[in-house]
Amino acid sequence: MKLFGYFRSSAAYRVRIALNLKGIKYEHIGVNLIKSEQRSEANLARNGQGLVPTLQTPKGQFITQSTAILEWLEEVYPANALYPEDAMQRAEVRALANTIACDVHPLNNLRVLNYLTENLNVESDAKTTWYQHWIDLGFTSIEKSLGQNGFSFGDDVTMADVYLIPQVYNALRFKQPMAKFDKIMAVYDKCNGIQAFKDAAPDVQPDA
Repeated sequence: MKLFGYFRSSAAYRVRIALNLKGIKYEHIGVNLIKSEQRSEANLARNGQGLVPTLQTPKGQFITQSTAILEWLEEVYPANALYPEDAMQRAEVRALANTIACDVHPLNNLRVLNYLTENLNVESDAKTTWYQHWIDLGFTSIEKSLGQNGFSFGDDVTMADVYLIPQVYNALRFKQPMAKFDKIMAVYDKCNGIQAFKDAAPDVQPDA
């Protein structure tokens, strides 16, 4: 498999975590968002949106959108499952993951932040206020939903952790105040003690 991504992309980070947790070997190929390589002809040929990540399967097929990639991985590689067996519990895990994927991350990714400053002339401090507002709103909701055992849901890693850890990494990078999110930080610390998460971390990627 080949994963086309950017080392700091939250969405690509999610996929790396899942691939590692499932023990799937893959080649990481950097697409530099700062240099706008996502809009190159080569990247557009495999990802019509001009985004990352894109997963190339062993059959040479391309899958875009991290959520679609993660669901495909779960279906095709069911070992080391990232969802509970119970349907209601799976729904709860998906709800936590979608809080990140749908309500938080889209408002804070690079192209949105760039649009604020480059097209709407938003000052840097105001951009940071925008970022921190949506993180705070999402994390406040998630904090209330977490248990006390150190993972986002239940007694083991789930898809909720796959989504949460990259978002916390970004929040810390943007100096988000995290003092009131004790449970989230406990999950972040516990997951980052697991080798699959360590190996997926942005700073150890080839394009870092």
